[in-house]
Amino acid sequence: MSYRVAMDIGGTFTDVVCYDDRTGAVTASKAPTTPGDLAEGVFAALGRVMDDPSEISFFVHGTTQGLNALLERKGARVLLLASGGARDVYRIARGNRDRMFDLRYRKPEPLVPRRDVMEAGGRLDYLGRELRPLDEESVRAAAQRARAEGFDAVSVCLLFSYVNPDHELRAGRILREELGDDVLVVLSHEVAREWREYERTSSAVLEAYTGPVVRRYLAGIERRFSERGLGVPVHVMQSSGGLVNASYAMRRPLQTLLSGPVGGTMGGVAAARLLGRDNAICIDMGGTSFDVSLVVDGRPDVSAEASIEGHPVLMPIVNLHTIGAGGGSIAYAEAGALRVGPESAGADPGPACYGRGGTQATVTDANVALGRVDPAWFAGGLMTLDAEAAGAAVAELAARLRLDPLELAEGVCAVANAKMAQAIRTLTVEHGVEPREFALVAFGGAGPMHAAFIARELGISEVVVPRFPGAFSAWGMLEADVRRDLTDPYFRPQDVLDGGDMSQRLVALEREALDALDAQGVPEERRRVEHAVDMRYEGQDYTLTIPLRDATEPAQAGFLECVAARYAEAHTSRYGHATPEAPVEFVMLRSTGFGSFPRTAAPAAGAEAPQEAGVRDVIFDGEVHRTPVLRRSGLDGELAGPAIVVEETATTVVPPGCLASVDDNGFLIMKVNT
Repeated sequence: MSYRVAMDIGGTFTDVVCYDDRTGAVTASKAPTTPGDLAEGVFAALGRVMDDPSEISFFVHGTTQGLNALLERKGARVLLLASGGARDVYRIARGNRDRMFDLRYRKPEPLVPRRDVMEAGGRLDYLGRELRPLDEESVRAAAQRARAEGFDAVSVCLLFSYVNPDHELRAGRILREELGDDVLVVLSHEVAREWREYERTSSAVLEAYTGPVVRRYLAGIERRFSERGLGVPVHVMQSSGGLVNASYAMRRPLQTLLSGPVGGTMGGVAAARLLGRDNAICIDMGGTSFDVSLVVDGRPDVSAEASIEGHPVLMPIVNLHTIGAGGGSIAYAEAGALRVGPESAGADPGPACYGRGGTQATVTDANVALGRVDPAWFAGGLMTLDAEAAGAAVAELAARLRLDPLELAEGVCAVANAKMAQAIRTLTVEHGVEPREFALVAFGGAGPMHAAFIARELGISEVVVPRFPGAFSAWGMLEADVRRDLTDPYFRPQDVLDGGDMSQRLVALEREALDALDAQGVPEERRRVEHAVDMRYEGQDYTLTIPLRDATEPAQAGFLECVAARYAEAHTSRYGHATPEAPVEFVMLRSTGFGSFPRTAAPAAGAEAPQEAGVRDVIFDGEVHRTPVLRRSGLDGELAGPAIVVEETATTVVPPGCLASVDDNGFLIMKVNT
């Protein structure tokens, strides 16, 4: 067994990357995603890079099964079991308005209606001390209702279980005894052992809502691969940017919610390391969506909590901003104006140029009409596009808006570019980050086609296009570590802090993290643990996560002064000010175990055929430019725009005035005139 394989299952295409440990060769391909049975698209893509799954030594993939279930509201039917008197915690949620001046703002509709929330008697106090024992009969009543009414999952969220989980553990045992394996039972302290009841309840409900779909999918993939001879565990990408094996992912399915898009971020981390750059903006434009994430100081931008479709979730998660803008985004007229997305033509029927019955103009059709795509060599020649159908779809929309078809086509691309630039501003400018100080790493099937135009909108002078950009998210998964995140609530004002006690708690978390990595099959020499603490000024509500040198640092002399200074520095960076003289308090201990695998080589061109060239008419800014179309294989030296660079998984557009070159790692570096 010598092949390491990664796969990213997108809304339009399934991408696969295969790395040969013996030769260092990297191959990539893709196949249309098959929504009816995703495994069909998986094996079709795999068959294009290798013949025998039994030769795979490591397999990882990203899935959006849980996210799709949430977005489409097709998740499980969930019964929520709450503490007596706290039935409405989930429905009341928070009183703050995310969009202050939106007169039509409505809170997201809860995933569990109030009629499906039951109460369990018993109570703990805020220190985890038992005030009243758990009413086991109320738990059995919930189990009877779940069985009688056909619920798919039961989510248990009892007050202060993050301090003392005894009541939840007992409730979980009763529910599993009564319901067996047919109904998923989720305990909130296992999902998020953190304070704030509503956010913890929301996290537990999300796991229950998406869990059955994810578990069925992962079990099916494991079974199908086993039948075809795969002899190693199936690994899955987590939302945190780390890996776990499928058996753990089936126990904690919420961790896979952003599994697919996060692979591109980890690829961006690897690309930044190879390029010798600390900061990068990663943009992944596929057929359906556009994802933005950041690499800051050589690490993925990860938060301890997030909001997904308006539902808060407490778990480490790469900060991703996603909008409905991709190659398949449909252009349409509304109130006499041009709109693009978020609705997508998807994989079937797809854009009009796919020749599968689609008739509405999409971003891909606009690019075909402008000459920015080689119809005869799309996706490395796997598809031949119907340029006439693309032109007809664009012309039909142009007639409705009384525009010239080519003017309309450029307008479609301009609207899409503006939407994508604004998505980047949401993650950068609105958080005090200057995008001009970052390189733009562009990937996805359509990302390199639009990257230079997006960079111009933002004043970014450098665009990096990796090899196999259409499958870059899959390659990024091969660069990720196995990861396990652990937390321990630790509420302490600074005047009662016991550094020795904090250190002992961190050492215990480190031991637990190392054991978890051992259970994941990570060799001892490849395990490491990092520690951090959530801090705030006294009187504040929200916290910042401050890294620690190691588990023993809190026990060392001068720790309080050092960590308070670090907190002040982080507060200034995040909010623009700090109050160094104010007392601080500690809220949460965090330990993260990492298990590393050997790194793959950059997916550069190896011994490839010489480039082939042609010339075609391409429209830029309303003018026709005679533009060379070049195969990326064998590309060398500097390339002045305009030019179109085609390869197996994507097309890169180099507009007039831009200069591109290939570096030693095979990255296409484009200097953009801003």
